[in-house]
Order: sequence, then structure tokens, then C-alpha cells
Amino acid sequence: MMSHIPQKDTEGAGTPVVEIQNLTKRFGDREAIGGIDLNIYPGECLGLLGPNGAGKTTTINILLGLVRPTSGEIHVFGEPIPKRLRHVKLRIGVVPQADNLDPDLTVLENLITYAAYYGIGHSMARRRADKLLQFFALKNRKDEIIQHLSGGQRRRLLLARALVNEPELLILDEPTIGLDPQARYLIWERLETLRSQGTTMLLTSHYMEDISHLANRVSILDEGKVVAEGDPQKMVTDMIGVEVFEIVDSPEELDRLEREISPCNVDTERVSDRLFIYRRDPCRELEALAVIHHHVSRRPTNLEDLFLKLTGRTLRES
Repeated sequence: MMSHIPQKDTEGAGTPVVEIQNLTKRFGDREAIGGIDLNIYPGECLGLLGPNGAGKTTTINILLGLVRPTSGEIHVFGEPIPKRLRHVKLRIGVVPQADNLDPDLTVLENLITYAAYYGIGHSMARRRADKLLQFFALKNRKDEIIQHLSGGQRRRLLLARALVNEPELLILDEPTIGLDPQARYLIWERLETLRSQGTTMLLTSHYMEDISHLANRVSILDEGKVVAEGDPQKMVTDMIGVEVFEIVDSPEELDRLEREISPCNVDTERVSDRLFIYRRDPCRELEALAVIHHHVSRRPTNLEDLFLKLTGRTLRES
């Protein structure tokens, strides 16, 4: 694991909606979280990335009072957690990864029943439900039972339910998991609208496109620690470069290619029979290589490249 945490540009961002200081959590001998600091500022969407077992879910569960931390301090809206959790929860909306809609209720009844948990009266709940169903393109399905909905419709209903109490902080755990591109695009569009209206968000996703579309700032966790944090595009450019070349060839040929490009300002990574070359500045040797080599692809660097560079390409047990 490599660690490189750029300086965060949060000047003028205001008092954090969420402030986590030196948070740790141990499960027996295993350290799930190893002293992280994390802030979320008003109106921003913070993307929380990490491989399985990195500590993302544990951090969210602590934030929601589902798990007790070993040590550290958490404040949400300036209130200490878990001491003032019950009060704070009234101002939070949560979209869980698992579908926990009530299968015995209709779409509309799911929203109205959930609103009652927040002490919202029936007439107000109905008005909010109608507005949310319109917003998430579900109005024509309001009298359907849950089993009749597609996966995309169920995810949109989970989002609508999370907004029924008009939360100031929205926590999204894999909001587009398992969806087709059209359904994902609709959810991106709706979440971008909410962010533009000032809703603060914490987003976790294994889909880098989700994070790239929605997050103003990204924190990457690995082995329970923050290994990088900042503006996603700036981090990509600063930490790995502007373009990546991927070459497939024999080990001997890849050795030769690495020697040829040694004068260039690049980083390289070998994975089996592949050589990844991350370019920071123009390089004649690399341009020539791209022309003459038959097994080379080139493209702009992206958040997935940075994620894999920081956390590795090896599949781990969680």
C-alpha cells in the first residue's frame, strides 16, 4: 500500500457537516479502521472509495450508530455521535446497499409509512411522496406492489424514501448497484439536481463512474487508513499523470520497452504480461512506441487508474 495525501483545498468551505477525528475500530485482533480523519462540508458530495475490507462500511455504520467505535470523535451538524444520534438522525437520509423496501406495501405506502417514523403527518407525507415519485419518474407506479418493480425502479424508490424527511445529509451506499446504464444515468441526473440544491452527500460506490459524475472530493481508504484525498481529477493528474499506455507483450520485450522510455517523465507498472505507462509530460520515445508497437492502447488517465495504483490490483479477502 502506498500513501499520498494531497493538501485539501477547503478554505471557505464552512463548518463541516460531518467531522471525524482519529477514528479507530478493532474487531478482536483485526483493526478495521486505523485512525482516520474525515470531513464533509456543506453542499458537497464526498466520494468514499476503497477495496473490500478497507473500512468504508464500518465507517458508515459508526456514523449511523450501528457500530461503536474503539476510539475517536464524531460530530454531525456539530452534535456528538453517538450521544446525540437520535436527534441527528432526523436530519439524515440513508440509501442502503441492500434493498429493504416493505414487500407488503405499495410504492406510495412505502413512502408514507416511512415518513411516519419521522413524525410526519399523513397529509404532509402524501404531498412529499407525490413530489418525490414525480421526481424519480415513479408516479405511474405509485399503486404497484414492490414485487412488480424492476431493479432500477426499486433503487429509485429507495432514494425517494431516503428523501422523505428532507434530509440535510444524504448517505448513499452503492446507489446504482446492479443497474443498467439508463437507470444509472437517471439516478446520476437526480442526485446532481439534489447536490445543486445544497444537499450534502456521502457516497460509496465500486463504480468509478458514479464517483466521477457526482463527487466534488474523494477519500480513498485502504486497510483502514486514508491513503489519498482531494479533488478527483486533480489527484489523478498530480499523482499518476495525464495519459496511460497499456502494452501487452513478452517479459523480455517489456523489459526492453522500459529501458527505451527511461528518459521520459513516466511511472510504470508491470502486471503479468502487461506494462502500464503513466505519462506526465510529452515524450518522443513514448509517442514513437505507440506508433510502431502492435499491442498498445492509449487513453486519458481516470479515477480507476488512480484507485488501482494506490490499492493494488490483487483481489483480497475482506
